[in-house]
Amino acid sequence: MKLRLYCLFAAFSCAPASAQIEHRQGVVVSVSEPGSQAGLTLLQQGGSAVDAAVGTAFALAVTHPAAGNIGGGGFMVLHPPKAPPTVIDYRETAPAAATVHMFPKGHPQTGHRVVGVPGTVRGLALAHQKFGKLPWKDVLAPAIHLAEAGFLLDKHHAQSLNGIMKNSQNFAELQRVFGKPAGGDWQPGDRLKQPDLAKTLRLLAEHGPDAFYRGPIADLIALEMKRGGGLITKDDLQGYKAFERKPVHGVYRGYDLYAPPPPCSGGVCLMQMLAVLERFDLKKNPRFAPETLHLLIETMRRTYFDRARFLGDPAFTEIPDVIASKSNVDKWAKDIDRTKATPSESLAKDVSLTIEGDSTTHFSIIDKDGFAVANTYTLEQSYGSRVVVTGAGFLLNNEMLDFNWQPGKTTKAGQIGTPANIIAPGKRMLSSQTPTIVVKDGKVLLVTGSPGGRTIINTVLNIVINVIDYEMPIQEAVDAPRLHHQWFPDEVKFEGAEKYAASAESLRKLGHRVTAQRQGDGHSIWVNPRTGGYVGAADRRLSGSVAGY
Repeated sequence: MKLRLYCLFAAFSCAPASAQIEHRQGVVVSVSEPGSQAGLTLLQQGGSAVDAAVGTAFALAVTHPAAGNIGGGGFMVLHPPKAPPTVIDYRETAPAAATVHMFPKGHPQTGHRVVGVPGTVRGLALAHQKFGKLPWKDVLAPAIHLAEAGFLLDKHHAQSLNGIMKNSQNFAELQRVFGKPAGGDWQPGDRLKQPDLAKTLRLLAEHGPDAFYRGPIADLIALEMKRGGGLITKDDLQGYKAFERKPVHGVYRGYDLYAPPPPCSGGVCLMQMLAVLERFDLKKNPRFAPETLHLLIETMRRTYFDRARFLGDPAFTEIPDVIASKSNVDKWAKDIDRTKATPSESLAKDVSLTIEGDSTTHFSIIDKDGFAVANTYTLEQSYGSRVVVTGAGFLLNNEMLDFNWQPGKTTKAGQIGTPANIIAPGKRMLSSQTPTIVVKDGKVLLVTGSPGGRTIINTVLNIVINVIDYEMPIQEAVDAPRLHHQWFPDEVKFEGAEKYAASAESLRKLGHRVTAQRQGDGHSIWVNPRTGGYVGAADRRLSGSVAGY
């Protein structure tokens, strides 16, 4: 494997997750039915995949408030039909007043001080500027309508809101904005209206991203920070920039893959794991045989070790070429013992270990011209910092959590304190987001990605090998149990631990500690190479919708 860093009408279907329908004109797959429909509406109006992506992202800020956002950040991978693939990096940054040791042990993970400078609006505007066809106002129109008129809650989103209401009693504005007006719990079929957010979206539609970074929305954010003791100032907002970057590119068994580069770790780690796995014949054993699972675990273990050692914001951290080198991949492949688990601590010869007693969302889109977009963006934890900007109706992230808070303290429990990702003013925190596009002979085959914190990279790895190595239909590839290991803690999370109990027990006999845990939400699109038809697969783990025509 080579690795280089570089609404609607009968015309569309909003298919249930189990449907295997081929669409010809375009598909949007997201966690939210009204969010997917918003993107589809823009495709039907003649918009590009990027118009639909920007519209879906703004719509999810309304309909999926746990992670959809204008107060967070993320990465968008784009594969235009007649231009090279590219990436929009709109990751959040540390405020200018941030310091290395600003978070003592035990500091709360919510509240104003854990908010990074948001990047979503600048990033979406940059993508639209370069690849949009429809006017900016038109692209925001579906989200404005959803905020003003409201939308009907499904079971998942009703439960999500009820949970945050019970667990965020100290956040008055969140309670006001997301509480049920008549009191009591939200129920499926209830309508959630967000008039403050509608006003904010109208300002963005009329005045563009400067309304957020220099205008009246920036004023409200700065006031909110001052009110709660946060660090973000108007100067931080005015100075924020989104970047277009060259994607990480890898070739795996003849397929080209494109994913984000640092400060995103997802692309580098995905390509490294695939490079190691290409040295083995995975299909020699069934997908969930212990031999296959053991090989995946040991590959994940070594890659996440490299992630902890080397990866951070390249503007602040020199990322060594060794990660991408053939010699490093060969070393890790040869280092795997097929007969027993490797203790994670044994890898950490140059990392000092200290002994001590996530919500994101992804959507995939493709249009009639074959333009594909994979977008993952986040507030970090579910509902981010829990801080709603007073009078503006939107949540702010708690993305400062993604820095290494305690420099020099890397623990067996999973805390990472390596130098590459320590806090610095203006620095982008390391991300695990892995929006990915797989291409065969120049044509898009797979658009995928997932939420899930550090599990994201391994969720995408699972989906990719399901499609490429095991040739699963896309819905089966998305539904299949997932596996995760992240170096520390030294344990395996396996969704199929009960279904494949014999394999799980074999892993334990090899020395692995195996537990069960739900993993990811990988809304994906597969393009049938024979017919050219688009097949969307919504992940059943939360909620989701395939909207296509």
